[in-house]
Amino acid sequence: MSAPAALTKLAARVEAGTPAHRDRAVDGLRALALLAVPTGHWLLGGFTRDGSGALHNASPLSAFGFLAPASWILQMLGIFFLVGGYASVLSYRRRPATTAAWLRGRIARLGRPVLGVTAVWALLIPVLRTLGVPGDTLRTGATLVIQPLWFVGVYLVVTALTPYCVAAARRMGGWAAAPLLGAVAVTDFLRYGPYAEAVPSWLSVLNILPGWLFAYQLGVSWGEGRIGRRGARLLLAGGAVLFAVLLVVFHYPASMVGVPGETRTNSHPPSLLVLALAAAQSGAAILLHGRIGRLLRRPALWAPVVVINLSAMTILCWHQTALLAAAVPASFLGGVPGLTTGPVTAGWILARVAWMPVFAGLLVLIARRTRHFESPWRTGTRTSHARRVAAGVLAAGFAVFALGWA
Repeated sequence: MSAPAALTKLAARVEAGTPAHRDRAVDGLRALALLAVPTGHWLLGGFTRDGSGALHNASPLSAFGFLAPASWILQMLGIFFLVGGYASVLSYRRRPATTAAWLRGRIARLGRPVLGVTAVWALLIPVLRTLGVPGDTLRTGATLVIQPLWFVGVYLVVTALTPYCVAAARRMGGWAAAPLLGAVAVTDFLRYGPYAEAVPSWLSVLNILPGWLFAYQLGVSWGEGRIGRRGARLLLAGGAVLFAVLLVVFHYPASMVGVPGETRTNSHPPSLLVLALAAAQSGAAILLHGRIGRLLRRPALWAPVVVINLSAMTILCWHQTALLAAAVPASFLGGVPGLTTGPVTAGWILARVAWMPVFAGLLVLIARRTRHFESPWRTGTRTSHARRVAAGVLAAGFAVFALGWA
């Protein structure tokens, strides 16, 4: 059977297995937001190679500030939290037992892949060290691997708040997210306003929960049927205006991701600019929901969406490993354009774009071996219990190493 025929057959099988009530648009939005994560990390993250051959993180945004608008497109965590809130409402309504049991199930789904990638890397580090990989390269790699996993922790916290978000949505509708926006605005004013010098640096952590809960609450309100097209237009227009004002009048950094050397950042924790972008993206997503759903009625477009959603945590957890699978061996060859050379020339940008299919291919190969980490664990035997304990110990050891505590 030819490749096109095989793909057509696969698409037909996926189409036949899709329930009629499945919200294809929400799945499509989730897949789009998910793919933006590796795309952004691969395009906006680079390396420099020192005299010993070790790799260190670098960013093309340091040399090419004009690339900052690309981060506006690639920063789609607002969409991810929006559809997460929407899907959580549907799942919460159908929960078979108690809220605690529902939450335990969702924690297990997210936690298994995280334990998998961190445990594997804990085993890889001494092996790579033995093979001659410099210690600085290993720390760079460990940092890259663990950085995307912060999302899982934050997502678990906001998921645990779902019952309260549902109650708020039923009471306040789409306006339930407004106090979260206000909380971030107050913290930003204290951090960057006239009294900034008197404000302790740790105050920024106050933005973490309301900053990411904002879009999730919008998704919950949408799932509860409390945000319609009028509300979506308000989100789109209001978010876009606020975004422009923050950039032009209040001089927020243009990049949605951190830039080495910059004193201010819009990420980790999120600034008000992140929420403005999330509001605009959420409004656009709600307005386009129907069109996206109709578009994904085509089996050839729907099948990739299903595959991506089924491998969501695998993509999130392992995409940086795919990048490192290319960069670490290349570091032994010297300066490889777009891979181990500093991101300071236009040639680097072209070379990095050319490397993108290689990273994607490596991720597919890695995913074929690691996809099983998303499957439920076997329980009830001493062997399965011992494996879980071992995975937990290895994951903790890797976290200690990655965070620079050892």
